Amino acid sequence: MSAALSGAVDLSALKARADAARQQPSSPSSPGAAGGDAVALEVTEANFQPDVVERSLNELVIVELTSARSPQAQQLSVTLDRLAGQANGAWVLARVDVDTSPRIAQVFGVQGIPTVVAIAGGQPVHAFSGVQPEAEVRSWLDELLDALKDKLPGIQAAQQGAEPVEEPEDPRFTEAEEAFERGDFAAAEAAYQRILDVEPANELAKAALVQVRFSARAAEADPSAVARADASPDDLDAQLAAADFEVAQNLVEDAFDRLIATVRRTAGDDRNRVREHLVGLFDLFDPADDRVAKARRNLASALF
Repeated sequence: MSAALSGAVDLSALKARADAARQQPSSPSSPGAAGGDAVALEVTEANFQPDVVERSLNELVIVELTSARSPQAQQLSVTLDRLAGQANGAWVLARVDVDTSPRIAQVFGVQGIPTVVAIAGGQPVHAFSGVQPEAEVRSWLDELLDALKDKLPGIQAAQQGAEPVEEPEDPRFTEAEEAFERGDFAAAEAAYQRILDVEPANELAKAALVQVRFSARAAEADPSAVARADASPDDLDAQLAAADFEVAQNLVEDAFDRLIATVRRTAGDDRNRVREHLVGLFDLFDPADDRVAKARRNLASALF
């Protein structure tokens, strides 16, 4: 679901306009109290700097860019209000009406409504667009809170006073995970695919499916694959198999370098096949992984 945004958006672009706008009266708003009904902060350019940027220095701020003209956006608003009410103050919900505050939408590069952006330490860190299932939004928030708990004092304070809430397991994921754990990769792949047939945008299932498919290939990997590939640089099947084996052995950079070198000496359908395989390996890792970032740059250089 999420997309890394750190450093990609300059929120200071709103500050000068906000300073001028704050001289005019604005509607009061406050976050929901712990244990009570959540009230989203109604954010405009006038209060964006104090209520989003400055507040995010201490606590996680979830900015919902929405519109009353979109029924789907209103559906997501209900979900976010409910989750904010259950958060014990661990994060703050800030709602922006893009019809009345288009400048904020422009700063974030919003291309569709609804869009949700997480702000921490004065910068956007992750985002997603479109209506997502409540369980997926909850999981996204939990991952953010866990990643940021040592950086934002407000999260620590809220979690120390919160009662642990056990989220019910999704039986569809349980089925897939159990199949994976027993090594039945075909059954695990089928189970994740059934989830995606119903929820094509389920990022958890997408990521798990990538892992399952790679694990199935890695289980068949031959330790002699690297030697064969080194002896036959023009054998594409050997190069792909060797790269899979190297990733399985945590020789990630070796695998990336191998396929990028293969891209450089191929063309047409062969080059596209190697490129697609390499991009599939990228999907096994966090997009922020330095090895992936470096390999993406090298791949771009090889292609263009």
